[in-house]
Amino acid sequence: MIELPPAIDGPSAWYGPDVAVRSEWIEPLSAADLAEIESASRRLTQSELDWQTLKSDDFPLPTLSRRLGRILQEVLEGRGFVLLRGLPVERWGRRLSALAFLGLGLHWGSLRSQNRHGHLLGHVKDLGLTSQDPDVRIYQTRERQNYHTDSCDIVGLLCLHPAKAGGLSSLVSSVTLFNEMRQGRPDLARVLFEPIETDRRGEVPASQKPYFCIPVFNWHASLLSAVYHRSYIESARRFPEVAPLRLEQIEALNLFDALANDPALHFQMELQTGDIQLVHNQTLLHDRTAFEDWPERERKRHLLRLWLAPERARPLPPVFAERYGSVVPGQRGGIVVTGTRYTIPWEAEDAPGAS
Repeated sequence: MIELPPAIDGPSAWYGPDVAVRSEWIEPLSAADLAEIESASRRLTQSELDWQTLKSDDFPLPTLSRRLGRILQEVLEGRGFVLLRGLPVERWGRRLSALAFLGLGLHWGSLRSQNRHGHLLGHVKDLGLTSQDPDVRIYQTRERQNYHTDSCDIVGLLCLHPAKAGGLSSLVSSVTLFNEMRQGRPDLARVLFEPIETDRRGEVPASQKPYFCIPVFNWHASLLSAVYHRSYIESARRFPEVAPLRLEQIEALNLFDALANDPALHFQMELQTGDIQLVHNQTLLHDRTAFEDWPERERKRHLLRLWLAPERARPLPPVFAERYGSVVPGQRGGIVVTGTRYTIPWEAEDAPGAS
């Protein structure tokens, strides 16, 4: 029988209603902060950049960099998320705002590829697709995403345009989910420490299976880390060598989902234009509600996304290499398949498969 870790206390084990009434997770950007960011951004031009080799020193922020380091520590070792507020997207325009976002990202970690096309800058936008296609990622639709983790240590989002209605960001602590399951149904908590297949949705690294097999809960170096995407766990059953889910697995996953969807555990935020959200995938799950978009093309919901690998990241168990390619901090995470070439699509329409 799997021996469960002890109940986990500390800042990562939070409850949504407690967090929602507080504001210390919001970090307003001052005029002085923005002046530093704008100066560093204007030094950069697309023709000069190799984003795979750039470091934080290439985006100098003499004063702000120390604060960004404290923010990174809070994401990695504290509550697991932070919201920076006030990037002047409408005044700066999309290109300069994207450069600023990328430059800030360099202060938090190395940029990782977000799909088979090697995109280091992602576009979260409805492309008129459906998740019923097993090769479609849900962020390319307007559907609810459901609680999940991404293939990186930290995911960052910059809101360019919010939706007409909906599209709320929802966060829940996977540490709290474990604590609740451990207390109420330890038998089902144990099931989630067993390896389980998760569909790669067609983005298969060389010499790898079309799915990875990692437990939802992972206890390593006295730290609990989670990997989760329910719909991709279920779609992995399309492969003939993957067995159907056992009844106790279904029961455990159903309880996990029910707890994540409990308003007593999660909380939601509405991202405003110019907001930057950072989320630690090892200790949080994130979700997005379905949304109604604006009819005008220029007003449609549009977020930019970064996947980041900090050198200060926590140790991860060797099995994470199935998904992350490596478990070395600063060098892990992202999606790389045969033929992947790293690129920065400045517009959503520049991305392969966009419509």
